[in-house]
Amino acid sequence: MQNSSDHILDNEKAFESFFKENYAMYCRFAQGFTNEADDAEEMVQNTFVKLWEGRDSLVIGASPKAYLFTMIRNACLNQLKHISVREEYKRHNEEEINSSTEEQEEEDSNLHDKIQSAIQKMPSQRRKIFEMSRFEGLKYREIAAHLDISIKTVENHMGSAMKDMRLEFKDYLHIAFVLYLVEGLGENVNSIVLLLGQ
Repeated sequence: MQNSSDHILDNEKAFESFFKENYAMYCRFAQGFTNEADDAEEMVQNTFVKLWEGRDSLVIGASPKAYLFTMIRNACLNQLKHISVREEYKRHNEEEINSSTEEQEEEDSNLHDKIQSAIQKMPSQRRKIFEMSRFEGLKYREIAAHLDISIKTVENHMGSAMKDMRLEFKDYLHIAFVLYLVEGLGENVNSIVLLLGQ
């Protein structure tokens, strides 16, 4: 090699001997950075492997021990920096998710209130017919029989109710509104209908 002091990189047995003699000391040194014995051992082992694999291009100078201390220290600091960046990224993502969830919950709550408000604005008989159709799953003829009115009257009231709801929710995406309505208000499978599409 470039320097006679680099002999541990010239001879595999010398390198192995150097590893065995100093391994525990380097592990204690690395653990001062990692706080974990297993992580420290892995860091030291990886550093020795890196040193041996790069032996053809490395000049370790007069003090192999000092050179290894520097390599291990730098490896530990790089690892800590990587962990710090990863944890910061994770924290940022969690904050974004929590913020989005809170915003969505607030939006859902506001939409639920708006739906209820829109229904309550309807004249009493129209509201009753709408709720019987959409939330109780009754057919028009069943509603007519129950309220002792004609099917045509039921149809007229439902047509007006549809206009009311389309006007109230004209700024909402069709499918989002329907899904929310089904999940939040509809209690009967038969009430799953395209509310804004009729």
